[in-house]
Amino acid sequence: MTTMAKICVATAGVLVSSSSLSALDDAHWQKAQDAMERGLAHLRQVQRADGSWSPQPGPAITAMVLSVMLDRPNISTSDETAQKALAFILSKRRDDGGIHDGFLQNYNTAICLSTLARVHDQEGITEAIREGQNFLRELQWYSQPDPKGIKVDPSHPFFGGAGYGKHGRPDLSNTQTMLEGLYHSGLSCDDPAFRRALVFITRCQGTELNDMFADKILQDGGFIYATSIDRNQIGIPQSMANADTSDEVAEGRSDRRLRSYGSMTYAGFKSYVYAALRRDDPRVIDAYNWIRRNYTVEHNPGMPEKRKFEGYYYYLMTMSRALHAWGATNIETAEGVEHDWANDIIDQLVDLQRDDGSWVNQNSRWMEKDPNLVTANALIALTHALK
Repeated sequence: MTTMAKICVATAGVLVSSSSLSALDDAHWQKAQDAMERGLAHLRQVQRADGSWSPQPGPAITAMVLSVMLDRPNISTSDETAQKALAFILSKRRDDGGIHDGFLQNYNTAICLSTLARVHDQEGITEAIREGQNFLRELQWYSQPDPKGIKVDPSHPFFGGAGYGKHGRPDLSNTQTMLEGLYHSGLSCDDPAFRRALVFITRCQGTELNDMFADKILQDGGFIYATSIDRNQIGIPQSMANADTSDEVAEGRSDRRLRSYGSMTYAGFKSYVYAALRRDDPRVIDAYNWIRRNYTVEHNPGMPEKRKFEGYYYYLMTMSRALHAWGATNIETAEGVEHDWANDIIDQLVDLQRDDGSWVNQNSRWMEKDPNLVTANALIALTHALK
């Protein structure tokens, strides 16, 4: 049985109306349930003999699928498909606490931790979680030397972040994944890992509280991808939403500051919620207002027009997780229009589901042509819309 540490909850300054607590209507609930059953049926059919799904990047995708299964009220670890998936994940445990195949160590371990936190009837899970938490905390940038041999301290652009490893620098996607794994597995938000992460996350936000890159990022409250491009370009921030220079010239844009976009803004916003920032914290307010101004489930907002479907299912998954954690069902846009985000996500995903029960993105960036990954993303989004 896992032992859950104190979970912190943000307080004060509620930014939503009482109508935001309305329940999911019956029609959408049934649509989501049917879509999830079809999606899981498909995944059962394509599970590999070793219990995995798309194991090339490691056990993370398998862990994502298993987390969806274990969130279903009628599926437990006694289910044969779930048993095989769990055995595959545990086979990737390392002596140092990591859960991976030798690469993408933060990404794989963090996602596996989120899943193991749902396992309550297996011996050794508490130990695996504790060791995994320690492993992630050691991976976080906060005191080790950077690729140029400079010690990372609070004045360094890497401080508090986590990364894939291959680029030699942290990014917001990996940092939010790390916090998610620590949060789901019960680590208190008072832990230094959360406090350090807030430094990095704030430096990815277009806010006046950004003490390092306020002049490099549009001050719209949204988030960019990283505080450094790679190991050789430390301290030069990066956004995946900036169009090519030729596009900017053609569109007559004079402001070349980095632009924020949806998937990273929901990632940053969700991380603030997990770290229990007060709801009246200016960083939280700025991020929430970005969400209100850019609300959509039709594409990844903020991305250039020709690339607006890049990371689309990651966006929907992160959006659903973030707004569920925030606790509001309705979002009122800047124009005063109210949207029930859960119903909207359900409608969108049901329309996009393929005949075989899977989902896939025709845009291949960030592995979104892999139907196992994309189906897992879609099912996680539906899971949080239903909660």
